[in-house]
Amino acid sequence: MELTELTAHEVHELLTGGQVSCREVTEAVLARAEQVEPLAHSYIRLTPEIALAQADEIDQRLARGESLPPLGGIPLALKDIMCTKGLITTCGSKILEDFIPPYDATIVTRCYEQGMVLVGKTNMDEFAMGSSTENSAFGPTHNPWDIERVPGGSSGGSASATAANEAIMALGSDTGGSIRQPAALCGVVGMKPTYGRVSRQGLVAFASSLDQIGPITKDVTDCAHLLNVICGHDPLDSTSVDIPVPDFAQALGKEIKGLKIGLPKEFFEYEGKEVGEEVQAPIRAALKIFESLGAEIEETSLPSLSYCVATYYLIAPAEASSNLARYDGVQYGFRAPGEDIVDMYRKTRDQGFGAEVKRRIMLGTYALSAGYYDAYYQKAQQVRTLMVQDFQRAFEKYDVLMGPTSPTVAFRLGERTADPLAMYLSDVCTIPMNLAGLPAISVPCGFSDGLPVGLQIVGRTLDEETLLRAAHAFEQSTRFHSRRNLPASKDAKALVERRGE
Repeated sequence: MELTELTAHEVHELLTGGQVSCREVTEAVLARAEQVEPLAHSYIRLTPEIALAQADEIDQRLARGESLPPLGGIPLALKDIMCTKGLITTCGSKILEDFIPPYDATIVTRCYEQGMVLVGKTNMDEFAMGSSTENSAFGPTHNPWDIERVPGGSSGGSASATAANEAIMALGSDTGGSIRQPAALCGVVGMKPTYGRVSRQGLVAFASSLDQIGPITKDVTDCAHLLNVICGHDPLDSTSVDIPVPDFAQALGKEIKGLKIGLPKEFFEYEGKEVGEEVQAPIRAALKIFESLGAEIEETSLPSLSYCVATYYLIAPAEASSNLARYDGVQYGFRAPGEDIVDMYRKTRDQGFGAEVKRRIMLGTYALSAGYYDAYYQKAQQVRTLMVQDFQRAFEKYDVLMGPTSPTVAFRLGERTADPLAMYLSDVCTIPMNLAGLPAISVPCGFSDGLPVGLQIVGRTLDEETLLRAAHAFEQSTRFHSRRNLPASKDAKALVERRGE
């Protein structure tokens, strides 16, 4: 087995056992990225010089006989929405194509302190607005399982890089499903922690009451280890929860006999009808495995979830219109020349933002405008409260809730770009958890026509341990997480020719 195919905990064993050096692992990952990037386009920017310097530091520590943390020396990919000091951070947007942050995000600092190795910054939908990574100003990312299909979004680059073995693990951000949905479509593990578990300091804001950083990994064990690194109170983030963080790895390996699982019927509805059989069949098979492990499963209903898409697309754009007001060509980022300051503002935002970002700014500004605030934004917040209450009632009875992560498998590139509503519905299964601030994880649970299907497990606030316990028990009973696929690099020439590059 190639080094790039290993999980982080497998690499850790080799490093601490002296069987490989950190430089060897890092060089293998960089070589893999060089090989498949013409196909996948997972990265906006690779950082080989930084990665190799960090790898050499780890090797020096090992040579001195120092102990290595579980993720020390592990090659990591970062979604290009997390600030990295001295390294361009674009958010997938032309308006920030030359922006170099003067500081590291708190999460980046924590990863560096653990000795993790930065391989590069991954591609994403512009300002995390999208479900396919087609909205990037730097071109789309491709799904490793089928290069003619999307990897999901907005963290499609992080999911694709992990699935294609261009990184051992990655970090993404999740505002309405942007970690879990691409993880499902690319056949890897993706988790959105409880809102407030992970610092947002240095995460460029899309919708501040919804955004949350989380891991994208090859298995649940790696997910638990990366959570251990990124979770914890940060005084620089006022929304950061100041409570002790458990060792999430301790939740793994425990039995789930007696675990009560709720199946909300709203998780299985899509565009007024049931989720398709191509997704339902693997989900039903997964639920039978949980039953065989002693879990108790029951159908239930959370009525307010029927309004999740409408609610989300009022709240998220409203917050985005406020957050993105700072990009005016004055303080930093792209500036277009204008006849006067008003003309400069207009041209900067018109030329700097892509179509989807403009659409959401307009929608959010309208929802917040005088005369419409009460009818739209305030009403959406009231419905959001109803959703929180529905989830609270459900968790009085159930330990976890389950359903599909995505209503479909990966769709073809360009299939939904002309239909924003169809694209928005891609997140119908994941949005409710962001609105309620709940933790949720997606794990590979099967395939449909050779494409991965993800099972979503949702838990109580701050109860990531139960999610990890359930996900790990399922993973140990299957081998879906270990399957990978990527067309041979010889196919790159044909793809490049189709792109016109």
